[in-house]
Amino acid sequence: MTHPETLAIQPLTTDAFAAFGDVIEAVGAATFSINDGQAQRFHDLATVDVGTNGGRPLVSIVRSAPTRFPITLHKVERHPLGSQAFIPLGEHPFLVIVALTTADDLPGELHAFLSNGRQGINYRPGVWHHPLVSLNQTTDFLVIDRGGAGENCDVVDLDGKIGIATPVVSFIEIR
Repeated sequence: MTHPETLAIQPLTTDAFAAFGDVIEAVGAATFSINDGQAQRFHDLATVDVGTNGGRPLVSIVRSAPTRFPITLHKVERHPLGSQAFIPLGEHPFLVIVALTTADDLPGELHAFLSNGRQGINYRPGVWHHPLVSLNQTTDFLVIDRGGAGENCDVVDLDGKIGIATPVVSFIEIR
């Protein structure tokens, strides 16, 4: 029996994730006061791109059960007609696994990022990603993605040669 190659996990940062989309977080965001000074707006955190072929924004909540480790990655998906944002509703860390598209229109090298639980992500249209990997507990996510006509989900099976033994969380402050 062969064991899958272990995918390295890195902290989710704006610079490290830039090729795949946006990190949605208040840290480092442009801010200004609103509502007569009662609130602070963290402005323009992600580029929502859902207008292709007359698409419209959808706002949903997805409830994701915690993942049991170790895991082997079996598939990735992409949404060619629009972006897709996941924002945890609560401070619950989760893994983000992504790949860019290769010249032959398949997923390239996989990259794994660990959200500190106060960060959401917004995948650019066409970015390959693994389904949600919640950690420790069931987590609700606010999802902003595309509704409308057209096929907007491609799925590719992976060869099962890449896995994650357990997420290493020592490099971030969870709480």
